[in-house]
Amino acid sequence: MTRKKNTASEENSAKSKEMKLSDQEMARKSKLERLAQENIDLFPRKVESTHSVYEIVAAFSSLSSEELEKKKEKIIVPGRIISVRKMGRATFFHIMDSRAKLQVYLREDKVSKRNYELFSLIDIGDIISVEGMLFKTQTGELTVLAESFTFLAKCLHPLPEKWHGLQDVEIRYRQRFLDLIMNPEQREVFRLRSAMISHVRKFFDGKGYIEVETPMMQPIPGGALARPFKTFHNALGMDLYLRIAPELYLKRLIVGGFEKVYEINRSFRNEGISSEHNPEFTMLEFYEAYADYNDMMDMTEELIQEMSLALLGKEEIAYGANKISLKRPWKRLKFKEALTTYSGLAPSRFDDRAGVIEFASTLTPEKQAPSYGKALDVIFDKCVKESLVQPTFVLNPPKEVSPLAKAARDDPDEAERFELVMGGMEIANAFSELSDPEEQRIRFEEQEQARKGGDEDAHWIDRDYIHALEYGLPPTGGEGIGIDRLVMLFADRKSIREVILFPLLRQKE
Repeated sequence: MTRKKNTASEENSAKSKEMKLSDQEMARKSKLERLAQENIDLFPRKVESTHSVYEIVAAFSSLSSEELEKKKEKIIVPGRIISVRKMGRATFFHIMDSRAKLQVYLREDKVSKRNYELFSLIDIGDIISVEGMLFKTQTGELTVLAESFTFLAKCLHPLPEKWHGLQDVEIRYRQRFLDLIMNPEQREVFRLRSAMISHVRKFFDGKGYIEVETPMMQPIPGGALARPFKTFHNALGMDLYLRIAPELYLKRLIVGGFEKVYEINRSFRNEGISSEHNPEFTMLEFYEAYADYNDMMDMTEELIQEMSLALLGKEEIAYGANKISLKRPWKRLKFKEALTTYSGLAPSRFDDRAGVIEFASTLTPEKQAPSYGKALDVIFDKCVKESLVQPTFVLNPPKEVSPLAKAARDDPDEAERFELVMGGMEIANAFSELSDPEEQRIRFEEQEQARKGGDEDAHWIDRDYIHALEYGLPPTGGEGIGIDRLVMLFADRKSIREVILFPLLRQKE
């Protein structure tokens, strides 16, 4: 098959793009063409190496000049050039990998005049491989005395000015690759995130849990009060929904005889975007038979405290201007007590249901709370959460907004449920799981009526789940923990976009 010639419009578009290139971009493109003329492979395949930059820095930085001289360690190391300082017939430059940087000393008499001149076609941002011997400069900096170098990739755009890094938040989120190149501390955020997820797996595996996977596309969205994303399956001719939570499928597994299960899952909620919300997010959910929400509290304290000690070496984390202590036990506070303490809602006003709904509506004028329980939940979100900086389990919210939880033992209008709030954010949510199939059916039907009345967040009826409950769900404790928000706390980041590699953004025109 022959390739069609470009149409006039395509040629004009290409020329228009060319005209938009800056002088530096044009110069870099010209250097790439000159490298091609020198028979340099512009897109080489695998490169052999003896070490990464990080491995060299870790293994040899502590050695003296004399020790390096004795070892006569010849290395081959790839990396991205991040700085260049030319001094006539010698050049110092730094290369980096994802964790460290290393100085290279390039001399004309070592690499040949031709190869030294070829280095003039290399720019900051280019990726090369260097071969040579390690030594230390008079200032004590570990350095490679280059004997040869190999071109690996051309950076066709100038990098941001090195001393200030990449500060433009819009560019950092849209071009995360550039953010990671320029801001080493941001790479460490995602390295920490990875370590936290690894710790979660190690923790639950050690307690006899098994990791499972449940459907991301579901015929009925369930497991949380949230609006789903809708799609359509062509072959089956049916609507499907991206999951808002894996809860109902995980509890089906408890019915089936698995007594301890967990899933690190991607969930999707068709809601607003804020510093704490991204439509696609990562959640840990775990369920244990013969347990309740008290057991979930104990396990949550243990998990997060151990994680901090293992990854940060301490049980106190800095979050903004606050120091958050993870030392156990954590505070436990009843939901209504939290409202009276932090919202100014006097205990006598709880009986004034219309007044509570009216007060909540002043907090969210764009959307009136449709019911008493929802109104209390709105007041909690708007007036209480931000005041709870230290880890606090908020117990027994309204049963109306907890359709999957058992009723509280001492008040049938409350749920045997908790929210964990830290740093002013909800981090976790857990229940003593409702196991009565008839009660679950009634709760679902109440939610269905609320949804028909305009409450878009209300739970759908999942009759297959009710059928599963009819086979017997043992007493079960279950919990969901927001991984993204937990990383925000551990990494001291105020926006969820800082801890998600590719957050959802509005498309640019």
